[in-house]
Amino acid sequence: MIKKILIANRGEIAVRIIKACRESGIISVAVYSDADRNSLHVRLADEAYHIGNSPASESYLNIEKIINVSKEIKADAIHPGYGFLSENYNFIKAVEDSGLVFIGPSSNSVRMMGDKTSARKLMREHNVPIVPGTTTPITSLNAGLAEAEKIGYPVLLKASAGGGGKGMKKVLNSSEFDSAFQSAQREAIKAFGSSDVYIEKYIENPKHIEVQIIADKHGNYAHLFERDCSVQRRHQKVIEEAPSTFLDDNLRKRLTNSAIDAAKACGYYNAGTIEFLVDKNKNYYFLEMNTRLQVEHPVTELITGIDLVKEQIRIADNRKLSFKQNELKIHGHAIECRVYAEDVDNNFAPSTGHIKLHRRPDGIGIRVDTGIDPFSNISVFYDPLLTKLISFGKTRAEAIERMKRALGEYKIAGVLTNIAALRWVLKQSAFLDGSFDINFVEKYWLPLLPNKWKGEDAQEYEEAASVLSALLKSSSMEINPDSIKTEKNKWSNNHE
Repeated sequence: MIKKILIANRGEIAVRIIKACRESGIISVAVYSDADRNSLHVRLADEAYHIGNSPASESYLNIEKIINVSKEIKADAIHPGYGFLSENYNFIKAVEDSGLVFIGPSSNSVRMMGDKTSARKLMREHNVPIVPGTTTPITSLNAGLAEAEKIGYPVLLKASAGGGGKGMKKVLNSSEFDSAFQSAQREAIKAFGSSDVYIEKYIENPKHIEVQIIADKHGNYAHLFERDCSVQRRHQKVIEEAPSTFLDDNLRKRLTNSAIDAAKACGYYNAGTIEFLVDKNKNYYFLEMNTRLQVEHPVTELITGIDLVKEQIRIADNRKLSFKQNELKIHGHAIECRVYAEDVDNNFAPSTGHIKLHRRPDGIGIRVDTGIDPFSNISVFYDPLLTKLISFGKTRAEAIERMKRALGEYKIAGVLTNIAALRWVLKQSAFLDGSFDINFVEKYWLPLLPNKWKGEDAQEYEEAASVLSALLKSSSMEINPDSIKTEKNKWSNNHE
């Protein structure tokens, strides 16, 4: 029986897992880097242990250190949260080999679904619709050009070894293919250690719909309906909601059945998400599987009443699901807004600093999953997600009004945030009537920004920010946030 869990993560997801442990009578153990010494998750956990320097490569990504600490403190299991090592095959295999319990899927399932081209091939073999394209990496420029001509432009070049928009390039015609191919390979090897890329048909103005699935080790599978995650910036989700207003009952049934088929194809257990693109004609295509808990899981919890983290722990403890599929119904509507520390006027660049004020909204139908308080320091070393603000209502209209009210009450001082941008999205007619798609930000937000953050300059700035982030993660030196701001301003002035 699981009595003690080490949480191999930080921030709001670590806090979320700590709360589930406390309600389950399980001892929670936090780990932390130098930068997180005074973080909220460290102070809330029953026990906390230092695991390394501030860069993630020397702390939260240190497989050997995390497993050794788990053994030393006699933890029974490790919960990875999301990000960091949550989908790392080598880490999961090492946990399994150590005799510890991994709260998530098997390493074999992660291996099968981790490589995007292999996953596409597996889905096709199990009659799950995939976007037209290749199921093996492109080996050369000429081979890529030939495949693109077969598929028909526009196409997308995508990294085989990972997602999150890294290594993704839209190609409108053959004259753009060479430079896009090389750029995609560079980004892919920098982000995932592999230059392999594949080609997909570019689906015009799709919805990004994902299905939450869960399964135990006794062969019981269930879905917890869908989430619409189409409001994105740079291929990363910003606002999610459940259920989707775009799906009718027939499409929902077909989509969720395909999600269960996808999970069964890789022998999956624990919580996971099958992501789809759905076009304007309501054709749907497998995009990828996230073999972990999702950032946006709270909206699913609110419309189903199921605590996904507790279910994860039950499954890892070799118990059966606490519910059956026919017991699940959709109740009401939920919306999640991701609150980031970022400067939206400067192409969503990360913002750093010390939290001086954190005044959370409350009231009926409002939930705040947070990893910060006035003692928190937001550093350059990690993802700038601060909190997740979730609203719930009997209808979508009620959930939207509650979210607008909560965003208006939310006060964070010490760093810049995207709260004003989130409020702006919720007032737009395309969001209110549900007609938005994954190009929402490009269509409605970017035209409002200064010209210097559009087109080639925006791409160049993003690449510069990516390089800086990689350098910081691989370096143990402390960086003065003011100096970063100065350098950013220098870059801006030189690219006016």
